[in-house]
Amino acid sequence: MARIIALLQADPTVGDLEANATLIATLGDAAATKGANLAVSTELVVSGYPPRDLLLQSEFIDACVKAAENITCSIPLLIGTPLPAKGRNLPGNGVLSNNGEVREVVRKQLLPTYDVFDEARYFAADARPGIARTFGGLNLGVTVCEDAWQHAGHTPIDYDADPIEQIAEWVRQGVELDATVNLSASPFHVEKLSTRVEVARCAAKTLQHPFLLANQVGANDDLLFDGRSLAAWPDGRIVMAPAWQEGALLIDIDDYSRAQWLGKGEISHISPGDDPISADDDLLQAVVSGLSGYCAKAGLKKIVLGLSGGIDSAVAACVASAAVGPENVTGIAMPSKHSSDHSLADAQATAAALGIEFLTISIEDLHENATTLLADLLASGDKVAGENIQARLRGLIVMAHANANHAMAIATGNKSELAQGYCTLYGDMAGGYAPLGDLYKMEVYDLAKQFNQRMNPPPINHSTMTKPPSAELAPDQRDDDKLPPYPILDEILRLHIEYRLEASEIVAKGFDANVVADVLVRLAQNEHKRWQMPPAPRVSRRAFGQGWRQPLAAKHAWRRSI
Repeated sequence: MARIIALLQADPTVGDLEANATLIATLGDAAATKGANLAVSTELVVSGYPPRDLLLQSEFIDACVKAAENITCSIPLLIGTPLPAKGRNLPGNGVLSNNGEVREVVRKQLLPTYDVFDEARYFAADARPGIARTFGGLNLGVTVCEDAWQHAGHTPIDYDADPIEQIAEWVRQGVELDATVNLSASPFHVEKLSTRVEVARCAAKTLQHPFLLANQVGANDDLLFDGRSLAAWPDGRIVMAPAWQEGALLIDIDDYSRAQWLGKGEISHISPGDDPISADDDLLQAVVSGLSGYCAKAGLKKIVLGLSGGIDSAVAACVASAAVGPENVTGIAMPSKHSSDHSLADAQATAAALGIEFLTISIEDLHENATTLLADLLASGDKVAGENIQARLRGLIVMAHANANHAMAIATGNKSELAQGYCTLYGDMAGGYAPLGDLYKMEVYDLAKQFNQRMNPPPINHSTMTKPPSAELAPDQRDDDKLPPYPILDEILRLHIEYRLEASEIVAKGFDANVVADVLVRLAQNEHKRWQMPPAPRVSRRAFGQGWRQPLAAKHAWRRSI
């Protein structure tokens, strides 16, 4: 008789408890029709992940438990949900089993408090992993997300406990387990896949039985979840679900070759010793999923953006069109006397190729009236104030159009510009979401190439791809008047932000000391802008936002002593 465990790769919405519960039951019933003995959900699937400060409300916890208890499914379920506090402690991040009756199986042991995580704020840690005995005819070890990562050495802190080793010790002492499962909400970044596979392989090898991980898919606020639920065997074999798709992965723990996927896409079989390779379009899929998920879960149907003819707004328009459909996107060109002759034509070409609505609204009269009104102030002040008026007038127009049409404006800036403050508060930063906000400038060009390869006609023309980047707020203005060339700037920022290299370490890699100092000083001095930026989908190892906490009122002269 086959022993089949279904991993329910779900896309829950935070706070939509009834819909989340129905989703789990539906996926579980579908798995049952294909022979699954039991099903395993993702972490906190009932509440949606991450629920953040909703977890500080006891009524929310109680409502989650009630929703979990009311789930009916034709096979037994392991359900991730918040659990009520015990005594004066915080609530638990736990697992309920629904096997004829609902009971608690385990609460998460290891609570990450780094990068985008702050779980010690919300949960009390458990003291041991769990076991679901005779559950769907199987005995299972049960862990929750981070509980599996300590054993593989992939946590930045050293926890006091190792849940995988604890389960392995039970097995060595004679406890019979058929497999160990992990309910996970493991956020995506571009280097995460290989690490997650290594965690699963390490666990299976130590446990000497299959290790199965059910991972969330979709987007919630700034966090993305790529799915790729997987099963690992002690010899290193891996079976993995598709990325960016909801569905159920059915694993026959006795037969590697009999895995099934209920959903779109195809299963990946990874041989021992082989590393999984992320899809070439992973970054593109991530940012599109981020925007589409944000709009769907926030009830937003339309998007409006400024379409300047530059690379960032062109790629942002492509992302918006893919996320909500071209019929729901409006691009607005807002030329001024400083706009180049080809900017309007480039913007119009992108809009036509995508099939989005295109408007042209000149800001020249508004700009003239504003500069006349503020003439005395502008004559005696910093010239940047005059340049920024143009960006703020464009923000005014985009926001007015968004409000009037019940649409969301999106900001089109990228991570490189945001890092250097090369953006205007209340101007090009205006919007409810920044789909490119965690992409370096050269990654934006990479996405442009991918969109051009996917679409006919290509939406981003040769002029947009090759002209020097410019804000076009002054005559003959170019980004590299003030910034290093983007390939250099991007790498300095990546080394410092994501890999936490100090200035001297970056210089040791061959970068000019003065350039490094200038970049890092500008990075620090523009933190106030990033506190006011819209949410952006996190795709890198370390993004601005939840995982980036820098002081605002601080001095940075010490950064030049390298």
